[in-house]
Amino acid sequence: MNVIHVSAECYPIAKVGGLGDVVGSLPKYQQQAGGVGAKVVMPFYDNKFTAAHKFESVYEAELVLGEENFSYRILKLKKEVLDIDVLFVDIPELLFKDYVYSTDDTARFTAFQIAVMDWILTLKTKPTIIHCHDHHTGLIPFMAQECFKYESLNQIPVILTIHNAQYQGWFAHDKVHYLPAFDISNIGLLDWDGVINPLAAGIKCAWRVTTVSPSYMEELQQAANGLENLLSHENQKCVGILNGIDTEVWNPETDEFITKNYSAKNIQTGKTANKKWLCKEFGFSASKPLFAFIGRLVLEKGADLLPEVFDKILSKKQCNILVLGSGNSEVEDSLKALKKKHKGVYNTFIGYDEKLSHLIYAGADFLVMPSRVEPCGLNQLYSLRYGTIPVVRSIGGLKDTIIDVEDGGFGFSHQDASGDDILQTLNRAIAFYNDKPEFKKTRKHIMSIDHSWNVSAQKYIDLYNSLKSN
Repeated sequence: MNVIHVSAECYPIAKVGGLGDVVGSLPKYQQQAGGVGAKVVMPFYDNKFTAAHKFESVYEAELVLGEENFSYRILKLKKEVLDIDVLFVDIPELLFKDYVYSTDDTARFTAFQIAVMDWILTLKTKPTIIHCHDHHTGLIPFMAQECFKYESLNQIPVILTIHNAQYQGWFAHDKVHYLPAFDISNIGLLDWDGVINPLAAGIKCAWRVTTVSPSYMEELQQAANGLENLLSHENQKCVGILNGIDTEVWNPETDEFITKNYSAKNIQTGKTANKKWLCKEFGFSASKPLFAFIGRLVLEKGADLLPEVFDKILSKKQCNILVLGSGNSEVEDSLKALKKKHKGVYNTFIGYDEKLSHLIYAGADFLVMPSRVEPCGLNQLYSLRYGTIPVVRSIGGLKDTIIDVEDGGFGFSHQDASGDDILQTLNRAIAFYNDKPEFKKTRKHIMSIDHSWNVSAQKYIDLYNSLKSN
């Protein structure tokens, strides 16, 4: 079985969020399961990865985007430096940028999808499955089904995975001419609420629609940024498959980023060494519980609630808090402003640093995730792997993966995205930290929980096989 994953992101080449992590891991684990040849096709960006490696062209052609023609190439790495096969769509005028996303990506990602489909047309051995990820690839299911040019591809099953339904790629009807010719009477497949909606089109036309956790699939029928009725209508072809994590990349026993490697057997010495490094670096006392937030400082992640909550809990001087992330400038400023007021118990790193994120997972005692929306969440899975107890809102994938200690579980959860709920849960976590035997027992237990991609990758393979037999 040959599977082509089409995505705007793929770690370690280009990563903005969880999409990059998933696409960088899932194909690798599918191949390891056996019987699957999986590759990724993504845009060729102007970034550190592409600057550091050499590429060769395996295909060259022109594509038509409305009234414009663009030359493009399909590139591959000259040397194998990745665990998976990755092919790159190089459209210099549109895709070769030092960013992944911009304010208007309609032309960029429409051209990318056309290039992918045009290239697939030329392949002697066609893919068994085309697996699309998020709205940046949501037009592919429509094009495969409706565009005259791709009629020979319409028997290839196309899967669409929704990593985040908040972003849908909307654009006006005056740009519909970007797409290759199709029967205009079927334009309703592209339209949702008066605009062209690539994510909606993908949901309508894909053979199957998956999301990254079972609970998120249920929640989307109640809150999907305007697509609730569509997802309810298409419910029969929708399934939630929980993301896994790459346990080779995220492994405290071998992680080269952290100060001291450790396993569940020597967790006490390992966590202590990494915590001491963090505390020295950011001016904390290692005797207090260390809470951390890692992620985008945006409304979706509940980050706007953090400044007030942190201000209140830090006034008691019972814990330390470290923030790593960037996003909304007002939230950034509010979090930075706390540094002077709570010196010695609070610090921030505005931006993103891969090495520091690993060190925080290894050294923190608790990870805070008060998300308003969390399709799956990977951070809580990384924290479990490193023996760091998650403090989360019970929603989406957080609900599927974290069970509260009061319910016989191993983490802390709250129902509402509110300051009071977060504050109460943080106080519960501090009390738990001070119960040393129970804290140590739980910390050791969470390191043994298996959230690798093995199970999830097999579920996707089973899904593919069910479509092949139809």
